[in-house]
Amino acid sequence: MALLLIAAAVLLRPWEEVVTPAAEPAGARAYVVRAVDGDTIEARIGDALEDVRYIGVDTPETVKPGTPVQCFGHRASDFDRRLVEGRRVRLVFGVERRDVYDRLLAYVYIGHRFVNAELVRRGLARTLAIPPNTLHRALFRRLELKAARTGRGLWDGCRP
Repeated sequence: MALLLIAAAVLLRPWEEVVTPAAEPAGARAYVVRAVDGDTIEARIGDALEDVRYIGVDTPETVKPGTPVQCFGHRASDFDRRLVEGRRVRLVFGVERRDVYDRLLAYVYIGHRFVNAELVRRGLARTLAIPPNTLHRALFRRLELKAARTGRGLWDGCRP
């Protein structure tokens, strides 16, 4: 009987945490209709057309009403457009799903390529950590510091 209980415990492993689908980050597949600017896209998710704001990054403004186009804004927008427009992407939503403008908040991937991180790595975006969506804050900060230290992108050509 004792051997049977030990065998059951080893097989069932009650000490291990069970990961259910609800514990995994929520996400969706989407088709990017257009890149609005460097950190916002318009994407088709199923039958819905949604504005999606990249979590954790902020690119210089190009389309904000009443705000002049900022240094490196066009380069960030052009890079984002070339990278994602007309392509299928994977969205991983943040803890907080929408911002005050009702845009979906997401980490965006093309295959294994992490778009949010790529913008920061190339010096086309700064980090923008807004709780509770701070999952990749440390990664973005490391990439930002390296881009600034090496004078990449806006860190070379823009004055604060």
